[in-house]
Amino acid sequence: MKSGNMFSIEVVPAIPRKLSRLEELAGNLWYSWDRPTRSLFAQLHPKLWSVVGHNPKVFLRRVDEQRLQDAAENPAFLIQYHRVLASYDSYQNAPPMLEGQEPYPKGELIAYFCAEFGLHESFPIYSGGLGILAGDHCKAASDLNLPFVAVGFLYRQGYFTQQIDADGNQVVHYVAADFDDLPVVPAMTPDGREAQVSVELPGREVHAKVWQARVGHISLYLLDTDLEINSEADRNITYQLYGGDRHMRIQQEILLGVGGARALEAVGQTPTVWHINEGHAAFLVLERIRKLVAEGLDFAAALEAVAANTVFTTHTPVPAGHDHFDYEMVMEYFNHFWPQLNVDAERFFDLGRDPDNHHVFNMTSLAVRGSRYQNGVSRIHGQVSSGICRKLWPQIDPEDNPMDYITNGVHVPTFLALEWAELFDRHLGGEWRNHLHDPEFWERIDDIPDQQFWSVRLSLKMQLLYSICHRLSAQHARNHGSEAHLDRLLKYCDTDNPNVLTIGFARRFATYKRANLLFQNLDWLREITSGKERPVLFIFAGKAHPADAPGHDLIREVHRVANMPEFEGKVLLVEGYDLGLARRLVAGADVWLNTPVYPMEASGTSGMKAGINGTLNLSVLDGWWGEGYDGSNGWAIKPAPDHFDDAAKYREDARTLYEILQDRVMPAFYSQNKMGYSPQWVRMAKRSMATIIPRFSATRQVREYVSKFYLPAGRQGARYADKGFVAAKTLAAWKAHVLEHWSGVSMRQVEMPPKRIGFGRTVRIEVAVHLGGLKAEDIRVELLLARTSQIKTSTNPVPFLFECKQVLDNEHLFVLEMQPELCGKLSYLIRAYPYHELLTHPHEMGLMAWL
Repeated sequence: MKSGNMFSIEVVPAIPRKLSRLEELAGNLWYSWDRPTRSLFAQLHPKLWSVVGHNPKVFLRRVDEQRLQDAAENPAFLIQYHRVLASYDSYQNAPPMLEGQEPYPKGELIAYFCAEFGLHESFPIYSGGLGILAGDHCKAASDLNLPFVAVGFLYRQGYFTQQIDADGNQVVHYVAADFDDLPVVPAMTPDGREAQVSVELPGREVHAKVWQARVGHISLYLLDTDLEINSEADRNITYQLYGGDRHMRIQQEILLGVGGARALEAVGQTPTVWHINEGHAAFLVLERIRKLVAEGLDFAAALEAVAANTVFTTHTPVPAGHDHFDYEMVMEYFNHFWPQLNVDAERFFDLGRDPDNHHVFNMTSLAVRGSRYQNGVSRIHGQVSSGICRKLWPQIDPEDNPMDYITNGVHVPTFLALEWAELFDRHLGGEWRNHLHDPEFWERIDDIPDQQFWSVRLSLKMQLLYSICHRLSAQHARNHGSEAHLDRLLKYCDTDNPNVLTIGFARRFATYKRANLLFQNLDWLREITSGKERPVLFIFAGKAHPADAPGHDLIREVHRVANMPEFEGKVLLVEGYDLGLARRLVAGADVWLNTPVYPMEASGTSGMKAGINGTLNLSVLDGWWGEGYDGSNGWAIKPAPDHFDDAAKYREDARTLYEILQDRVMPAFYSQNKMGYSPQWVRMAKRSMATIIPRFSATRQVREYVSKFYLPAGRQGARYADKGFVAAKTLAAWKAHVLEHWSGVSMRQVEMPPKRIGFGRTVRIEVAVHLGGLKAEDIRVELLLARTSQIKTSTNPVPFLFECKQVLDNEHLFVLEMQPELCGKLSYLIRAYPYHELLTHPHEMGLMAWL
């Protein structure tokens, strides 16, 4: 052992001229979804590629110089290198077109704000589903060549890496990143300086550097406060994802919203549409209002102008999950800010005031009040969100309020296994990539020979089993387990015998996701797993938030069951869940298990990733599966009735799960022919791919955002800003007038119409309306018609508009000549609500009067 101090030096290889563009490929996150690019790096040194976590920038710094020199003289490698470059250049130079549509309007720019982005495991600035969704959104925006930028944080530590000790405890490790290892460069101002911004926090100014990451065509701008000019406490603001106390959370959200808006200005970007992905970034509404007020607009008009081109997406299925801060904290952090809006403290606080707790500032409330386009992330979640936010539109029924939905999707090029892409190339032709949203095209999957289809499924499962064996062996050795016991654990995780029904469960360990539903009745589970002729392997993976004690308990419970003698080797708990392991699991498992408490699964995109790879979903009918399940492409756990208490729902859902496993899943999988596969299983797996790929791709999702939100928001924003914001001023003044007088609006029916008419006949209905100081053109009077049995529950009653015919003393007579197109017993409701042609949504004011 040599004595003395140890010093280090890094020797970076020189990249040969023939391979000079490897650095360019390493600097664009296009590699995160282009497998040939990743394969190019892996070929140079497969073991090193694995050691560096598939990070091309780190790889190029550590690979041996001689390997690069040899590759530069290897004709086969050069052919692949130039093929990748040709594909990359073709992608980068593609014209800005929406598939099959006109180019996006010139001069438009969409800005997308999120607290995390999951693009690749080598870029750890994400924790879970929200981040992966944001990353997929960016990738699809790039594929569609949209004018699009994104804004987030460059976390120094990011989210934690996970180990599980011998007792089943989650051990959290944070590893500080070297930004030289990440695919980022300093963002530049238009005059060529490195971009920095600052935000005001109590008693000081906090500075943030702006970094730029390239994601295909688009730019992702990331804020970093780890600067010498800041105090140590402020340097930590962007240190950890979702770390710290409530003060740290509000500081992060101020930086993301206020600082993020300033960052785009600093780099010369001028968005025309602003998308708040979850409430963390909602403070950008305040910054945008502040700028307009500074330019001379009054607060109310500025709010209308800002909201007109703002989109807000909520991913949270429970009220308690929406970020909120108490009155004193908000006043402490914004006492310098609200005077700049020319309003008092109470009017400022009203922007985010929680309708259920007036002393709380709710970020969702701020995002809703500061936007005119709002959505949940599945049909069911849209309904849930309408209910959660109903008090923000107090007089409007939830089904009529502005909350819409766009169901999430997944980026197919990222999550579709390479083996499937190659199979599709052979049997569907290369054009399949241009038909990701064409259901008719994907029916052609049926034409793929069953044996070839099953061969790919088996290959992917073998890769999964190999990866699980490798991870569990390392995990077992670190926890000082014996080799004999490891052999027991890996009994069914056998790459030489992959024909074992393999069921995956991998997601965040939160209580509502019910990772332990499978363990509700261990005797029944023992019966399911005890058959030697029909073995079953359950693989669990996932992280619990460091502060989520019940989530940690769930991990320990899975570990406890996995270590029971009767379940050894049949239930496996794998540590270190990340994007790399996720890709293996969704592609290699036979069944993807999802057991949330209904209706608390907002979307659940991991099931989509599994489905596009031919893995069959077994899921509660919640989130996306409520739209994706068709009876032939997987299995559904119908939620227990609402009148059951929580314990009864738990028992009922568990019983349904066991019955489906025992009566449907296992018989279907093990009904194998002489070729060693089940024709029924292959038929269902093909159906899974054919129905899920075109309906649940991120391409479809982003196209929906374009048509439903981005294009209308861009037009509305321009309309409100035109001619010195005259429309914004007009609408703000009109709304103030309506709010002042709405309590005086009332209606009465002048006379009862006949109780019975013949089909094709017209009935006249007259309503006298007291306008309370409003004008007739300020309101709409509407009749909703439906069958009597459906009138209170119908989401699509037939609407008829009244016309104002004359003035009767202090009332206006509204008349409807109606000819019903339905027969039978009908009922109708009559309502009035404010109307102005500048409104983005007819019910955005949340006001309504019923007769």
